[in-house]
Amino acid sequence: MLTNLNTAYTDTRAADLAWALGREPLPALAALDLELSGTKLQLRLLGASHQVLLEERNGTCSETVACIPGSSTPLPLGVAKRVGEWEYEFAARVETLSHGSFAGRAQELLALVSDHPHGLAGVFPGNPHAFTALLAQHHEGQVHWRTWHAYPQDGQLVATRTRVGVRVAAPA
Repeated sequence: MLTNLNTAYTDTRAADLAWALGREPLPALAALDLELSGTKLQLRLLGASHQVLLEERNGTCSETVACIPGSSTPLPLGVAKRVGEWEYEFAARVETLSHGSFAGRAQELLALVSDHPHGLAGVFPGNPHAFTALLAQHHEGQVHWRTWHAYPQDGQLVATRTRVGVRVAAPA
């Protein structure tokens, strides 16, 4: 699903993104509710980037990657932690692209996500390459999602990937 976000695009930077686990739901500009093999997932576009809310019989989990004033947790390259009965893994990378490469990559990603039944993308006004996109799937008992945050003014694309699955007990 592709949507035009009704909010001003501010010149935030990839370096301003922060990561948080367990935050309460923030006001969303657009949301997509999914159910993937018994797991409820809500992909949320925020004015400052994204939030994913996950709910299953084992509990709930929320991930927020956004430009949050006063946040002291910068975007990590990777995180692996236990969240209740789940194993949570997160990874992020920042790509810096030339203007032409950035425009082409932005178009590819927007086409991929907007045509996918488990995808949500929002384009900010004023620049067709300023967007946030999320894509979710269920694979081998785990929920996965990927996100992309585009900063065309700097030629930067922040890509994240997350995996959440029930912890498997070690054999006795």
